[in-house]
Amino acid sequence: KVQTFDRQQKILAAINKTMSTVLSYCCHCTLICAAALLVCVSSFAPPNCSSSFSSRNQAIQSTQTLFLFNFGNSKSRGNAKIPISTSDRDSQAISAIKSAIQNPRNSKLPLIECEFPALGALNKLGDGSLRSALEAEDANIAFLKKVVGGIAAFPFMGSKVTVVVGSAASNSLMKKVESVKGAKLVSVREGRPNVGKGEVCVFLTPSSQKDYQAARILAKDGCPTVILNGFAKDRQSIPESATMAYFLKPLTYNSQVAGFLIRSYPSLWTVLDAQTKQVLGSFTDEEILVTNTNTPDLRESGRLVQKSVDERAIRARMTSMF
Repeated sequence: KVQTFDRQQKILAAINKTMSTVLSYCCHCTLICAAALLVCVSSFAPPNCSSSFSSRNQAIQSTQTLFLFNFGNSKSRGNAKIPISTSDRDSQAISAIKSAIQNPRNSKLPLIECEFPALGALNKLGDGSLRSALEAEDANIAFLKKVVGGIAAFPFMGSKVTVVVGSAASNSLMKKVESVKGAKLVSVREGRPNVGKGEVCVFLTPSSQKDYQAARILAKDGCPTVILNGFAKDRQSIPESATMAYFLKPLTYNSQVAGFLIRSYPSLWTVLDAQTKQVLGSFTDEEILVTNTNTPDLRESGRLVQKSVDERAIRARMTSMF
């Protein structure tokens, strides 16, 4: 009986070992099949017919690499680059503004926009506190000084730059702007700005329909008008024929910055993965702007970043299993 019992135990142990081997093999096969299926689905999935973006967007998506901190390693075909610092961002923006002044999208309406977070980790208005609002105000004025200096360096423009502040500008803001050298200062509260031929108007943070109307009138009269970080816009504020010279927008996913949408005129609108530095997609003005506006639709950019993050997470999970 003892020998029979021992023999039974050995048989059971052998069966358990065999079953464990088979199950392990099956699990590995299943994971491999799942990975292969995922790749196939990603490669041959049909385009989203409900999207407002055409299927040719998929064709122009590039696998070209841009570096989050550009140390001169990028060899893009004029694609926008993620700035390495505030100074680098300002240089890129000023260069794009100059390009837009020289050759706007619509020569009959030289209305130009520049939009980016004035404070590094916050939006262009700050976090809502008075302190951050003042910090954003100071940052915008610091950039304004650089813009005025950059435009004044144009050989055919000289120093003919007019800085326009909105109708809601405070006295403290007016005093700060008065320190900007190389430009005259006017306010929308004083009526229509009197601008001479060959001058450039730089409109600092307009915030009302009266401000945007004044900017549109100046541009329609042939005066190149640059809007710096305007807010409180609606569909009538900036027409679709305007030129977005520089645009920088962090794209968040899972409460973290996962990518960027950047436009540095005359390059395309470019979506970048913050971690891999890949160009996830590039869009023309016609493909990305909301109808009848100069504002980009962020939905497709957000989907591209989300897809990139999710696929990277799946690949990392599959690698850890093996």
